[in-house]
Amino acid sequence: MSTATVTRRSVRTHADPPLAGLWQLCRHIVRRDRARLIVWAGSMTLFAVYFTFALTTVFDEAALAARAAVMSTPSGIVMGGPGYGLDDYTPSVAMANEGITWLVLSLAIMSILHVVRHTRAGEENGTSELVRASNVGRHTTAVAALLTLTGHLLVIAVLSAGGMILVGDDVPVEDAFAMMFGCVLVALVFGTVALVASQITAHSRGATGVSLMIFALAFVVRAAGDLQEVGGSTLSWFSPIAWAQQMRAFVDLRWWPLVLPVLATVVLLFGAAALARQRDFGAGLVADRPGRADASGMLRSPFALAWTQQRGAMIWTALAMGLLWYGAGTMMSTLNDMVADLVDDNPVLAALFGSDPSAFTSSFLGAMVVFMAFATGAYAVVMAQRPKAEESSGRLEIALSRPVGRSRWLAAQLSMAAIGALVVLAVSVYGMWAGAAQVGIDEPDLGDFTVVFVSYSVGVLVLLAVPAALYGWAPRATGLGWALLAFVFIADFFGPLFDLPEWVQAISPFHWVPDAFAGDVEMWGVLGVAGVCAALFALAFWGFRRRDVVST
Repeated sequence: MSTATVTRRSVRTHADPPLAGLWQLCRHIVRRDRARLIVWAGSMTLFAVYFTFALTTVFDEAALAARAAVMSTPSGIVMGGPGYGLDDYTPSVAMANEGITWLVLSLAIMSILHVVRHTRAGEENGTSELVRASNVGRHTTAVAALLTLTGHLLVIAVLSAGGMILVGDDVPVEDAFAMMFGCVLVALVFGTVALVASQITAHSRGATGVSLMIFALAFVVRAAGDLQEVGGSTLSWFSPIAWAQQMRAFVDLRWWPLVLPVLATVVLLFGAAALARQRDFGAGLVADRPGRADASGMLRSPFALAWTQQRGAMIWTALAMGLLWYGAGTMMSTLNDMVADLVDDNPVLAALFGSDPSAFTSSFLGAMVVFMAFATGAYAVVMAQRPKAEESSGRLEIALSRPVGRSRWLAAQLSMAAIGALVVLAVSVYGMWAGAAQVGIDEPDLGDFTVVFVSYSVGVLVLLAVPAALYGWAPRATGLGWALLAFVFIADFFGPLFDLPEWVQAISPFHWVPDAFAGDVEMWGVLGVAGVCAALFALAFWGFRRRDVVST
């Protein structure tokens, strides 16, 4: 028997099982992410508890009837859901109808980031290679990421449902748990989508971007399906988001829709495993294009380097947002007729919005503008993390070894991030205008949309400047930019409804921006936000020049 034969048999005999070291890696992930897991669980539980408490204590029957009237409008259907239980709008029904979309959104983002961080990002920065050097199977990392995510989601579901039951007024126990289990299982579907994307793309940014684009597509499909028919149409069922809503919690509970996210998760998991067997470790199925043999002269500048690093995210995000909001603009073709019918049939809605349907069209567009500004702010927060990633990977030290000053390098990174955020916002705003113009909507006109773009630009740049200032002084704290984004979401979307104090709402930069399409525009608040933005960027440069550069 030859030595080669012995070696081959030895390798086969001692090969690690596909899931070797699974529980050890699960414990490692939980210990490594314990702070992040606790913050997410606490935040989601607090959101569910506060939402339920406010609906129970702040709103009487008349106010709930007014909310039901709003949720029956096209904008309410897009931002909320199919509208089950609007004829008897209790606090529990309001929680399900208005809260599920936002719970799924938050949990899906959490799931995508968790899976990408422990799979594709680990392969990209080399930590997974160190893990695989031990007694760890090929699929252990992916399964450990999904198992820890599943456990975390279940903890959130139990805590949130329990909190709703404690603070609510006679909240049905079964319905509360059903609603939360539906939300977390749908979020798990998008976590598995991120696992598939991590097999296809070669970089963590690409995997995250593809996963978020799929979520955006699911949101559009759900909204379009719910607008076609009360209670949702056949099209709605093609979106995982609708599966949680179609359980009809607190109205006519049914458990069988939970089968759909479970089946989707299993199918996607097996698909990810099949794709993983077809690729090399550290690479994606879609390989990077080979670069030029010689770098062009344009790459001599820090800005050109930042452009090369960020242009892909900017282009694809702008394309997705442009298509999304162009589609939203085309919905204006039927909005006036729908609103006219609703106002005629509902005196509460007539009292809220008057008898002029065109005025409500502006109100609908204004609500959409706030949502697109929030989505653009999320892009800005992501791009604000780029300088920290460059420093942690050691590439910053290489760049600064050349005749490049610190301020020049940081200015290039932040300038490109700001340009990308403004491009995404511009494409979103003018995409909506183009969609509305395509179907014959003349008001608001192009000038009104331009005012909206200018007004909301400063708010988006503040969301970029806050993590930039944190990076300049305390790089580990840049993640707090996400906390600010979450606060802006709560303050802008729910602050007036829950009667939050004025000083609390004023923390959001969008609070100082004039309402979109509201007629007379006062720009003093915009100028004040611009001054705050400039001060934050100055703090970023000052802090970055004073501290040491540290790579990991």
